[in-house]
Amino acid sequence: MGKQKIVKIHNKSDKPDNIVMKEHEITSQCEEIEKQLPSFMRGYFNYIKGNDLPMTRLAYLHDVKFFCDYLVNETDLTAAEDAHSITLAEFNKIKAVDVNIFIEYCRKYEVETEDCIIVYENGNKTLARKKSSISVLFKQLFRDELLENNITDGFDPIRVPKPGEKEIKALQDDEVMIMLDAVTNGSGLTPKEMQYWEKTKYRDKAILIVFLTYGLRLSELQQLNVSSFNFNRGEFKIYRKRGKESTMPLNRSVTQVINDYLKLERPPDDELEDLHKDALFLSLQGKRMTERAIRDLVKKYTSIGMRTARSAGYSPHKLRATAATSLIGRGNSIFDVQALLDHEQVTTTQLYAAHKMNVKRDLVKDMEWELEREGKDHKK
Repeated sequence: MGKQKIVKIHNKSDKPDNIVMKEHEITSQCEEIEKQLPSFMRGYFNYIKGNDLPMTRLAYLHDVKFFCDYLVNETDLTAAEDAHSITLAEFNKIKAVDVNIFIEYCRKYEVETEDCIIVYENGNKTLARKKSSISVLFKQLFRDELLENNITDGFDPIRVPKPGEKEIKALQDDEVMIMLDAVTNGSGLTPKEMQYWEKTKYRDKAILIVFLTYGLRLSELQQLNVSSFNFNRGEFKIYRKRGKESTMPLNRSVTQVINDYLKLERPPDDELEDLHKDALFLSLQGKRMTERAIRDLVKKYTSIGMRTARSAGYSPHKLRATAATSLIGRGNSIFDVQALLDHEQVTTTQLYAAHKMNVKRDLVKDMEWELEREGKDHKK
């Protein structure tokens, strides 16, 4: 095998190099999967390339690859030895019931490795996405007159919770304060965690404050650059889904924590590789933090805020929910919050407006049956 070539960016757009590189990496992953799939699916590849966001396209391709691998390894619907070798004639023989059996298979299945057996279990939301991926594939092949019948009408429906049915998970204000005390003072951390905290406390606090203030998506925060910030103008830029650039105003808290991190903790540029010199949030190795590292950091500090086990801590998306509920709870307009959080539909923002963080606590506040019973006993 030849040596892997270094990818260099020749960027004449307004996007930062890291955003262009990220998009390139997703596109490359999509193209790698497409090479492993049957060539008669080209129309499907082109369709999702033009109609779906890069990450959605990648998820759809993973689902279709998994379906083709399932046909090869778990059924007698094809004589192919790999996904790429499945023929159009074999695909034409697939019936709706076969796809329904596949979706049910996806609910719970096992993958055996050299040293263990991994059990995968999926909920209805994941199953619905897999069904959607396969449905679009079969509709596309039928539209392109490659399949004789449109079998998608026979696919079993999958019920997913409607917006509002699922309880919104977010930190309460007192839990936010406990979490911020932890990242400021190290309270609640284990001795081992304290060793890392001593080296990353300004970075960690900046990450949490930015999440809580703007409700950024994980990918939006992870891709922030030093050059994203213009402190003279009191603003910074982020790149949303669909490649949309958005300018966000800085408040005093965010300005302070970012400046503290830049001045007191972040390594100087001359100690960093060129690829990571502009990255805002760096690992201890001087590289742009990964999404996984940020997720683990958030889970740790939210678990302290909620006084629960580390494994029960919240994801960055729950901090997005915390920002939304806190903003609305402070009387801000739903439409203003929608714009800040980049919700496509105001109905999404309204879900947070309907969620009152302390409503259940207030309802049960005066229902202290045991205390009332004990009070009566004392009076006797």
